[in-house]
Amino acid sequence: MNENLNKSALFNGSCFALITTAFTFSIRAGILPLLGAEFGLTAEQLGFINSMWFLGFPISMIIGGLVYHSVGPKNIMTVAFVAHTVGIVMTIYAGGYTTLLISTLLIGIGNGCTEAACNPMIADMYSGVKMNKMLNRFHMWFPGGIVLGALISKFMTDFGFGWEAQMWVTMVPTVIYAVLFFGKTFPTPQVEGATSLGQNFKAMLTPLYIFLFVCMALTAITEFGPNQWVSIILGNSGADAMIILALTSGLMAVARFFAGPVVGTLGQTGVLLGGAISAAIGIYLFSIVTGPMAYVATIFFALGVAYFWPVMVGAVAQRVPLSSALGMSVIGGVGMFSTSIFQPIIGSWIDDARIENMAQGLTGTALELAAGQDTLEKMIAFPAILIVLFTILFFWQKNPKTTQKVPQAVSSSH
Repeated sequence: MNENLNKSALFNGSCFALITTAFTFSIRAGILPLLGAEFGLTAEQLGFINSMWFLGFPISMIIGGLVYHSVGPKNIMTVAFVAHTVGIVMTIYAGGYTTLLISTLLIGIGNGCTEAACNPMIADMYSGVKMNKMLNRFHMWFPGGIVLGALISKFMTDFGFGWEAQMWVTMVPTVIYAVLFFGKTFPTPQVEGATSLGQNFKAMLTPLYIFLFVCMALTAITEFGPNQWVSIILGNSGADAMIILALTSGLMAVARFFAGPVVGTLGQTGVLLGGAISAAIGIYLFSIVTGPMAYVATIFFALGVAYFWPVMVGAVAQRVPLSSALGMSVIGGVGMFSTSIFQPIIGSWIDDARIENMAQGLTGTALELAAGQDTLEKMIAFPAILIVLFTILFFWQKNPKTTQKVPQAVSSSH
């Protein structure tokens, strides 16, 4: 009985840690315009602040994945708690641009530690069908937490709460996971199967892994690009930006719940190709529609990107099995790293589009809307390239050799 209570506390703590990650994503997306106004930041500077979240994540995730068996999940989660707490408090008391860069990097490090520790810990606590069920339940809380965070941010902004108060909300799940983990016995890490790091690296140098590596960089920015800029890009379209973020994440959570039959019917490559087409349609619609039609665009976009992350990780597990846990940590890491690199680029696109449209005499809401739509038009390039790449993958991997699926994939599955 005691062991079950311990397992339950560790599992629930893991879920609250992932809710912290989701809150730092969605609430920060909601307060981005407020930060810009308060500190007089350009969109490019806001992009560099955003990029710190996505940079800290892969650094700590890959390091955590490499040292999980030697350091253990308890120590990794202690680092996560310290990084989350210092990062959130530093954001609240930020004096300007530099402090915001450092604090957001710390939050990203905390988020990456959560991924590195909780995935294999849950896999160590449960086995077989139960393990898959519990890992899926754990990963539901990323889009689920984003929905909660987006709605909290919207209502707090509408009722006049400042961005500092909204950041304090992210401390709530942080404190809860620390309390749940405190004094608990963590599972002993089970050293993974036969493959050595040497074999992992060798498998990661194969043409298929490198191809998937490139695809992952583009799927991640397709998903996180529009999402992270939703307040600034879509805030003037006549649709509510935070409702769009909540709707996107809600649809993604539901889609992931039914992922099994969808992937079973279309196959991994079919799902990825269909997702790229749907995401391209969604982003294109975002770039031309206003008002309630933006919610229709959201449906196409959300269903397009919903399966990208977990199916890409699954493709590595199934098709490059010798890359093992390290291969999947690196794939998750490159997704976040790519998103980090593109954030300031997207910010500079917005700044340039503002200047161009201002020169044409646009001001106020009309200027912001035109700048946002011009930027979205550029973002169509990401899923457009993916349509070509996933078409190649579809025919290349039409009849893949039967591969033994890696029993446990230690990775982020957003």
